[in-house]
Amino acid sequence: MKNYSTYLIKIVFYRNICCFLITSWFLYKFLMSILKQKTLKQPIKFSGVGLHSGKKVDMTIKPSSPNSGITFKRIDLPNNNVIIPNLFNVVNANLCTTISNEYGAKVSTIEHLMSAMYVLGLDNAIVELNSQEVPIMDGSAKNFVEKIITAGFTVSDAPIKFIKIEKTVSVEKENKYIKIEKSNISLDIEFEIKYKNPLIGTQKNKVSVYQDNLDEVLSSRTFCLFEDIEKLKNAGLALGGSLDNAIVVKDNKILNKNGLRNKLEFVNHKILDCIGDIYLAGYKLIGSIQCSQGGHSLTNVLLREVFKDKSNFSIFELKEKSLPHSFINKSALKSIA
Repeated sequence: MKNYSTYLIKIVFYRNICCFLITSWFLYKFLMSILKQKTLKQPIKFSGVGLHSGKKVDMTIKPSSPNSGITFKRIDLPNNNVIIPNLFNVVNANLCTTISNEYGAKVSTIEHLMSAMYVLGLDNAIVELNSQEVPIMDGSAKNFVEKIITAGFTVSDAPIKFIKIEKTVSVEKENKYIKIEKSNISLDIEFEIKYKNPLIGTQKNKVSVYQDNLDEVLSSRTFCLFEDIEKLKNAGLALGGSLDNAIVVKDNKILNKNGLRNKLEFVNHKILDCIGDIYLAGYKLIGSIQCSQGGHSLTNVLLREVFKDKSNFSIFELKEKSLPHSFINKSALKSIA
């Protein structure tokens, strides 16, 4: 009986060892896949309207090869129709981010899609659209995130690259400011907004992009004040805006039937925009950002200031090294898994 018990103990022991080794191997392969560049497994399609143009637009995101990055292609134009989402290609950043190539081909309102691709770790993709503006969908990045996750990822052998901030760089404009400084192995964004409207008021939030669950940020919608709508439309803006794709605030009331999606939706949407605009640096970023009352324009000015001096940053590849836990975004892990 004693020998039988010893035999069972040995079986359980070796079984546990085997399970541990197998689990460790799969975990290692999984972590290594996060260090590699990713693209979509299959194309995904979107249809909607441009927030500002009001025009119907069809958009397809297609897989792309390693090291190709994100590219936009205006298939409604016969030639010279490829636009690179690069900080130096930004030609307008007032109410949305608009990029252009040297031939004048433009794509606007790219920030929500860029934010979704950043958070989910989509390094390479071709975005084809038949109009000048990315569809606004529900006013957040939620629809983009859901379809990208459903499509799945193809992982290449090419390592991902990062821009690491080495020096503090700041920009101030009237009552607005934005600053970026060194961080260990994270991208932290602390954002503050201040509105005279009592319902919005002052809101502040801080997220760690590679560690926190960003579901609330990614699902936070764009917003405007009711009294600004007529002025925007007279200026040829917000022509596609509605309660289906934007939060509208009138005095002390939200006009949308179901109200807010989360209590910090206003400032969370600003963080969503900031992540998308940061992706125009070309690679993921390691640094700490603090911003008060900023927006697309101020973020773009900050990036331009960073890249003015090569000592402000360094670029490196993550290769066959252990990945710090703080670098792993939980939402991205779930989608990749």
